[in-house]
Amino acid sequence: AGVAPILMSIGMHCLGCPSSQGETIAEAAMVHGIDPEALVAEINNFLEKNK
Repeated sequence: AGVAPILMSIGMHCLGCPSSQGETIAEAAMVHGIDPEALVAEINNFLEKNK
């Protein structure tokens, strides 16, 4: 979906991480000290612009 660069830019290199398999975006964001609602909003904005 093209959101990988968003995650990578904030230090969430989750794509190959075994932990990511069982975590929600909110859980992963909290582990990385990121506001989950802000992250979801950024991803949603990206997806809306790139339909």
